[in-house]
Amino acid sequence: MLGPYIDGIIFKFFGTSDAAILALRKGTVDMFWWGIQPGYLHDLEKDPDIRLFSNERSALYYWGFNVRKPPFRDVTLRQAIATLIDKDFIVTRILQGHGTRMDSVIPPGNKFWLCTDLPRYGEGLIKEDRIKKAHEILKNAGFTWDVPPVNETGEVVKGKGIRLPNGELMKKFTILTPPANYDPLRAMSGMIIQEWLKEAGIPVSAKPMSIGALLQKINSQHNFDAFILGFGRLDIDPDWLRRFFCSREDRRRGGNKSGYHNPDFDRIADESAATINREKRRSLIREMQRVIMRDVPYIPLYTPDLIEAVRKGKFSGWVETLEGIGNLWSFCELKPK
Repeated sequence: MLGPYIDGIIFKFFGTSDAAILALRKGTVDMFWWGIQPGYLHDLEKDPDIRLFSNERSALYYWGFNVRKPPFRDVTLRQAIATLIDKDFIVTRILQGHGTRMDSVIPPGNKFWLCTDLPRYGEGLIKEDRIKKAHEILKNAGFTWDVPPVNETGEVVKGKGIRLPNGELMKKFTILTPPANYDPLRAMSGMIIQEWLKEAGIPVSAKPMSIGALLQKINSQHNFDAFILGFGRLDIDPDWLRRFFCSREDRRRGGNKSGYHNPDFDRIADESAATINREKRRSLIREMQRVIMRDVPYIPLYTPDLIEAVRKGKFSGWVETLEGIGNLWSFCELKPK
């Protein structure tokens, strides 16, 4: 018989992950209902009173540009930056293998809607070759350097003084990220990416910022250059693409954070919303992905595995699904031991 078999749920909020993990290990909470960062796993795996669950997420963690202003209005600059980012390094070293690289804005587990014939910027290239490829993209678009990152003999050197096609020196810009005590993965990704860009002569710094202030700058003020954020629990039906990228959503607190405008995308997106035939709609949504990954207002980075933890010996009946054990089925099946 389907439950619930529990009287209720008490939610406890903690200011940091450290405090929440400590509460779990002491037994003052029964479940850690949030993604556990890889840095905690070693100790938790050795704890005999803790059980870990790992499940796929329907999530998008990404770099976003402010394409409302220069220099990010230039698609070639966005493509070059996408080429410089080593997503495999981020997954293997920062996520410690607990995630999947993303090459579309639709999560890789959403296989019916996912388009696979997309540009995979920089895939398979070592760092020197990524710099060479980015240099080629930018040079062909009219960018110059005081000291190019690739010299006359083809050797990669530290680039300096990148200039826009109009000859102006590119101003230093900022990548906003959540702070490490909120999400160390995004904070560390920002720090690593800034170093990759600097090697190509692109002036940039990463700036961790409280999540509330960060979202205020992006959603309300539109006062930013670039950012690293994430969306979790995305619906399987990717109609949310319209909210993220349609021109009409470029407004105060709208869904279009980057300020991306493309009439072709708007037309295809609206047609997809009005289409009943599943296969035709699938074709339209795959075309939407092609447009986005050509124009790259967002650079999809990774989707992390969702790792959750519970106290052993308290409850049985946890149900694993996409997006983890914190779901209605678990709370209907849980029984005190």
